[in-house]
Amino acid sequence: MSNLRSLLLLSLLTASSAFTSFCPSTAFAPRTNGCSLSMSAVLEEAAPTTANGVDADKIRNIAVIAHVDHGKTTLVDALIKQSGVFRDESKAEEAGERVMDNEDQERERGITILAKNLAVVRDGYKINIMDTPGHADFGGEVERVLNMADGVLLVVDSVEGPKPQTRFVLDKALQKGMKALVVVNKIDRPAARPEYVVDNVFDLFVELGATDEQTDFRVVYASGLLGQAGDEPDDLAADMGPLFDAVIESIDPPAVQTTEADALQALVSNIDYDPFKGKLGIARITNGSIKAGQPISLARPDTPKKTGRLNDLFVFDNLGKKAVTEASAGEIIMFGGLGDVEIGDTLVTNENGGANAAEPLPPIAVEQPTVRMTIGVNKSPLAGREGKFLTSRMIRDRLFKELDRNVALQVAETESADRYQVSGRGQLHLTVLIETMRREGFELEVGPPTVINKVNEETGKTEEPWESVEVRVPEEYSGGVIDLLNNRKGEMQDMSLEENMSVVKYLVPTRGMLGLRSSLLTATRGTAIVDSVFDSYRPRVQEEINGRDKGSLLAFADGPVTSFGIEGAQNRGNMFVSPGEDVYKGMIVGIHQRPGDLEVNVCKTKALTNMRSATKGITTGIVAPVEMSLDASVEYLAADEIMEVTPSLFRMAKNPAMQGKKKKGGKK
Repeated sequence: MSNLRSLLLLSLLTASSAFTSFCPSTAFAPRTNGCSLSMSAVLEEAAPTTANGVDADKIRNIAVIAHVDHGKTTLVDALIKQSGVFRDESKAEEAGERVMDNEDQERERGITILAKNLAVVRDGYKINIMDTPGHADFGGEVERVLNMADGVLLVVDSVEGPKPQTRFVLDKALQKGMKALVVVNKIDRPAARPEYVVDNVFDLFVELGATDEQTDFRVVYASGLLGQAGDEPDDLAADMGPLFDAVIESIDPPAVQTTEADALQALVSNIDYDPFKGKLGIARITNGSIKAGQPISLARPDTPKKTGRLNDLFVFDNLGKKAVTEASAGEIIMFGGLGDVEIGDTLVTNENGGANAAEPLPPIAVEQPTVRMTIGVNKSPLAGREGKFLTSRMIRDRLFKELDRNVALQVAETESADRYQVSGRGQLHLTVLIETMRREGFELEVGPPTVINKVNEETGKTEEPWESVEVRVPEEYSGGVIDLLNNRKGEMQDMSLEENMSVVKYLVPTRGMLGLRSSLLTATRGTAIVDSVFDSYRPRVQEEINGRDKGSLLAFADGPVTSFGIEGAQNRGNMFVSPGEDVYKGMIVGIHQRPGDLEVNVCKTKALTNMRSATKGITTGIVAPVEMSLDASVEYLAADEIMEVTPSLFRMAKNPAMQGKKKKGGKK
């Protein structure tokens, strides 16, 4: 019967032309985007095999960590293409660049947001590679992935060296006792200074309290763009072979106490969803072994066990997954059949009543959020025109569903039945969620970001989060950057000159960082490179921190924007709207050139004559509006303002106007 099924599948796949395309698939991004599987992948999933037959000593579980823009994803691309994942060169070209960053937002923003898994085989060794985000706002992803790794690949730029977010991720790895293999990437850059970079990396290891064994790290020099690596900066091999060899030699194999079935322990570090198999858990087997179809329990310390049966069992294979009948300690698995699985659960055996089952492992510890926003039902006069999901129940269900995978996120109900408080690791963490919901068809009302303070239990004083900020900017603009950071109550830590660029390092309250990036880009004509990472909680700055220094232009009345109205209003500041757009009273239509808000009549029409229609005007004097992205809009919001998010538009308004609350006499 199984042979007949395989023959039928083979005939169907051979007849289909869909297999000429490549569909990148990872554990965290299931193949639901319309791309088709490769023929071998389908046959592997259709006909389960035994486990790979790879001993724990032949497995290497590594997490790739790096600062944003240090070439991590390009380096992983080179490893993928040289590991035999693609059968021929045409498939590799078809896959394109940034194979692992296959989410729309990841490609648009140029950053990794979701951690992803792949597995390659090299010289009989199986290497499970976990691509992690480089931005500190997605530290929750990093903290989960490190629970599945035995070592890290630390990628640093050959010119810039370690950066603030490199420090954040590396610190997490060193605390877990992991070894690091340092990869000095972009070694082909003309300004490369490998010795300086390696010295800085060593200093960082010492500063973070690394052990002697950890500081004795191996260094590989590479160019992800060229697909070359070597043990010396001026002697690179023709491929990435030296890097593969270094991983096998320098990263420890999984530490396994026993492979006995009764000793099963596997900590669930992530959740995936398959439209056919339902909710899937992703875990690394610490001890014991597991079989498809066996009774299983999900355990947590001091919590009743959840029991069930393992219907599906997979291991990672190239860019996809492969069904197996059994897997042992050291392997990373994906499993199905337990619909109530949660991140932090431990898989333990439930055979024979589970009397001899091992103890659950400690759940994943994730740092607390530092920034919060309110998300709720869109109540503007223009609500309901585009979105498919509008109600409070739909928004609530979506936000709480996000908690299944986003462990660094917190959602709480508020006094209002149609508004929820969402807390995250930073502003970017929250705006990525809002953008995802917008693309799914939600309409939302979003409040301005605020910081989360806490009370020190020892001193009883209120403390607020502070961030370590590094700004690289041409020397002529460094004075403006310093003024802005000082005005936000920042404390200078260091200032240096590198390649005609000033590098300014500050400690700044997170409260002062809200809305600062756009001001820095304006002051430096878009040349500033800003990196920030959470530093610590420190005593709250008592003085008020000034936000933006200009007010808003507000719509005077409801209606469509006219060319005549724009011509009269644009002399008062920069406009956000164009002729023909609908606005309502109290909506923000531009930036006032002075402090304080000003109402302008952008719907004003010319007097009706027999020569032209009431709305027709001369458009040659109209200045193009300022394009506001989601991130820019959130940064712009003041405490008394709110934003309306629809599938195609962002509108900002004064909060009382959005809620329909006005004082007598028509004044807000």
